[in-house]
Amino acid sequence: MSFTALADRNFKVMWRDWLSLGVNVALPVAMLLVMQALEGVDAFFAPTSLAPGVVLFGFAMLSMTSAMALAQDRESSLFDRLLTTPLRANDFVLAYSLPYLAVAVIQAVVVIGAAVFLGFNSEGNVALVALILLLMAILYVGLGMMIGASVPYKLVTGPWMVALMLTIFGGTWVNLDDIGGPFQAVADVFPFAHALEAIRGVLLEGAGLGDILADMVWVVGYTVVIAVLSIGVFRHRMTV
Repeated sequence: MSFTALADRNFKVMWRDWLSLGVNVALPVAMLLVMQALEGVDAFFAPTSLAPGVVLFGFAMLSMTSAMALAQDRESSLFDRLLTTPLRANDFVLAYSLPYLAVAVIQAVVVIGAAVFLGFNSEGNVALVALILLLMAILYVGLGMMIGASVPYKLVTGPWMVALMLTIFGGTWVNLDDIGGPFQAVADVFPFAHALEAIRGVLLEGAGLGDILADMVWVVGYTVVIAVLSIGVFRHRMTV
């Protein structure tokens, strides 16, 4: 099987799973609608501030879906047959990642579209926001690939829950400026808080690339590391 054939097969498998697709797209929008109702309590829950965190929450959900898909295939006879092809580890990871990156784009567009309907308004460069979200989508899907390649199907939810909690307490719908202390110290070690800080800086304050460069270093660095690790873990699994 060629890379193109495997990617095409994975696209078809994903698009046929309407329930999973519906949940991955609809649940973040539902969370946006519910959480923005708290805008009167705290401006943090206004659509412009809340939407980026909801998008990352959607990416986190997609991370689990992609991890389960890969783990399930890895435990099937299909994977044994695929190992006889000339495909390399990076070919496998990319062929499984591309369908979910496409869904991530749909998630982001739908959530931001719903936020616009609720009053979303950007003070800065939307293209810069799109770049950060794309990097985070690659990071989350790469994380899913790494989990799916390293743990059995039944155990996928364990490491995924850790990533989900880090996402939520990284500022998804928790205002780290209000919490501070150990929570913020831990959040600052991971890319999720930095991504949200950068995006909200652009949206709410009109920040440019130079203003968010420090946060971008964290985002780009983690994205590269996760991508490399996912390929490395997959390559290891191919030999055991």
